[in-house]
Amino acid sequence: MDKSEFPFLSATELSALLAAKEVSPVEATEAYLERIQSLDTKLRAFVTVTADAALVSAKQAEREIGKGNYRGPMHGVPVAVKDQIYTKGVLTTGGSPVFSDFVPSFDATVVENLKAAGAVMLGKLNMTEFATSGLSHQFDPPRNPWDLERSTGGSSSGAGAATAAFLCATSLGEDTGGSVRFPASWCGLAGIRPTWGRVSRYGVMPGVRSMDTVGPLGRTVADCAITLGVIAGHDPKDKLTSNEPVPDYHAELVGGIKGVKIGIVRELIYTNLVEEEVRRSVMAAAATLIDMGAQVEEISIPLAANAGAINGAIRVEAPVTYGDLLRERLHDIAHDNRIAYLASSIMPSPYYYKALRLRAMLRNQVLGALNSVELLLSPSTGITAQPLAPDPVIDSKAASSRTPWLLATTFSLANVPALNVPCGFTVSGLPIGLQIAGRPFDESTVFRAGHEYEQGTEWHTRKPGI
Repeated sequence: MDKSEFPFLSATELSALLAAKEVSPVEATEAYLERIQSLDTKLRAFVTVTADAALVSAKQAEREIGKGNYRGPMHGVPVAVKDQIYTKGVLTTGGSPVFSDFVPSFDATVVENLKAAGAVMLGKLNMTEFATSGLSHQFDPPRNPWDLERSTGGSSSGAGAATAAFLCATSLGEDTGGSVRFPASWCGLAGIRPTWGRVSRYGVMPGVRSMDTVGPLGRTVADCAITLGVIAGHDPKDKLTSNEPVPDYHAELVGGIKGVKIGIVRELIYTNLVEEEVRRSVMAAAATLIDMGAQVEEISIPLAANAGAINGAIRVEAPVTYGDLLRERLHDIAHDNRIAYLASSIMPSPYYYKALRLRAMLRNQVLGALNSVELLLSPSTGITAQPLAPDPVIDSKAASSRTPWLLATTFSLANVPALNVPCGFTVSGLPIGLQIAGRPFDESTVFRAGHEYEQGTEWHTRKPGI
């Protein structure tokens, strides 16, 4: 196999070849770095490329594997992380010029975990500012590999672009209201928001603290499984991480879904926020799951129809976090965030507490539904990748949200795991995403269903022409 072909392998395929010593970590890393150098001027996926450090890590991985000191499935695999995640000695901007000179003195726990697993860090990925807006970028926004004139979605926009364009084997994003699943959907990738508390947030710039979680994007469900298996687990430095044992997600992909009960959420499929092409693809995916032996029925989660409004009120947590910046650096903050933060900062406290009550009710409805079924289905977003465009002037309530068709928020508010997998393409060739949500800390069943669907379809095998 020619070196230039290595980036087109899935992370799990590359991992197997690295373990068997059929591919060198140095050659794989060089192939990715060459591809980044060739394409990222078009894609704008990376904020910082750490080429020298990556090659040092790759050489170390090569020596260790050569001596039989294999660390596991991420050993020697080239990865990249969202620029919201602290990296020792490497610029970490959070997508904002406010942090244009911020270089952390320590690694986030998820980065420590990747390094301990022997992964090779290629660099830091572009994102929307502070991860609190869906589309607005302070830096040149990443381009979608399926159509360079279209958005990747946010806030993990660079992760979507880099992973879909084969500039890294897997990537880490961060998901608050859908920021892993949104770019995964628009870029034709697998991407999971784990259960809140499954992954440490120590060393991750906060967005909305009660919803933020780190999750991987990959070209296959298996890629996400091996990446999550490395970064998940209790962290004493993050007291909100769970003590729940972390399964071997990759080993648990097998077994199929015969007899698994799945509910299609009516409020997230029969809504004018979902375009007909998207609806048809999701319903076709449900039919495929039935053919695979699953039991699929429609189910109601009434407050899912109001998840966007609930989420909007909960996001008052963001301007509280960044209150000093609002006072001292207001005009350095992007327009969308500035307006949203200022509006949230004057929100009467009873509104926030009412939103918390509604959130608790929504979570109870989601968990109630998951008592009768094991998994829930919906689109990840109601539309496909939109043309890149300047930020609109926010001069009305109607213009205050650019992402009303983002349907991932329900499961963010409920703090349950949710996975995006590709389930079709529009007639114009843009990816469509299927969202599979499950019970708290049951990422294994979510992964297994996504993997089974993936193996029975060909959507994940399609490649953008870049």
